[in-house]
Amino acid sequence: MTATTVDTAAGVPQPVPAPEPAPRSKSSKRKPTKKTEQLPRRKITWNIVWAQRALIAMAVPLLLYQILFKYVPAYGWAMAFQHYRPGRGSIWNQQWVGFENFRNLFTGLNGERFREVVINTLGQSILTLVVGTLGAIVLALLLNEVKNLPFKRVLQNITYMPHFLSWVVVASLAAVALSLPSSGGFINQLLLSLGIVDEPVMFLTQPNYFWGIVAGTSLWKELGWNTILYLAAITAISPALYEAAEVDGAGRYRKMWSITLPGIMPTIVVLLIINSGWILSTNFELPYFLGNGLVSERAETIDVFVLRYGYQLGNYSLAVVAGIFKTVVAIILVGSANLAAKRLNQETLV
Repeated sequence: MTATTVDTAAGVPQPVPAPEPAPRSKSSKRKPTKKTEQLPRRKITWNIVWAQRALIAMAVPLLLYQILFKYVPAYGWAMAFQHYRPGRGSIWNQQWVGFENFRNLFTGLNGERFREVVINTLGQSILTLVVGTLGAIVLALLLNEVKNLPFKRVLQNITYMPHFLSWVVVASLAAVALSLPSSGGFINQLLLSLGIVDEPVMFLTQPNYFWGIVAGTSLWKELGWNTILYLAAITAISPALYEAAEVDGAGRYRKMWSITLPGIMPTIVVLLIINSGWILSTNFELPYFLGNGLVSERAETIDVFVLRYGYQLGNYSLAVVAGIFKTVVAIILVGSANLAAKRLNQETLV
């Protein structure tokens, strides 16, 4: 728009041109800004260390524990490259054989047996992990919906108590429960009374049942204990989300599926990443105590293999190679799971 003024002589309004905008200088141009600016890292100084001296002092015993029991024994990995015999002096005075022990473990008769052992370990661990995780999530969701606090506490105590039993006791209880009815096997009694089977099943003599027995026994022992973290994660969910869902007409199961389960998903992902590193370190006691010669083809795991073919037969180098294999695979699995979670925009460890 142009401004106007009135000519006093003629009484006719005369247009006045609008002032031209001032030229923009080069220095006035906006500089592109970064989307995210990283804050400068705080330098660690002696003043900061002294201010945190109490926390550092409390961390020292744990640090020493990790160094003493986790890193110092790592020098024993040298036995994997030796023909180790205990009577030949120290570990550094043994006969060095290079990668011969690795070839013996992964090839030949030992290699064929070790591949079966790895398959058994993976099968038992993955099945136990899947069943245990799903069972703990379902139990946590159901316990969260119990409004009667005394009844809820009783349920929690009942499900928590098996965790405090020794694996030896648990294996004994499982063996009795799976035995014949004349020996107190209530599982066979239940199956016979329901008409599911016509005659008692010898569970501990059937190789195909062994993985399920290990997974079911582990589920019974650790189900209640594994729900603790999920229940804690549920308490961190904002109650306003449930109130808004009720206003929208959502029922109890819809709130569980749309609010509670997504709310604990970061916890589920982090626990799966952590547990992925223990896939090859499956429970030792159950395969060892429940296994026998009839089910050894499905019962023998890496730890049992190391005990029988490594320490009992005196082949310590073979046992160390198997331990190194477990460690390397665990690092790869944890890194892969962490990377997959990062690609899916989920919570990660690092």
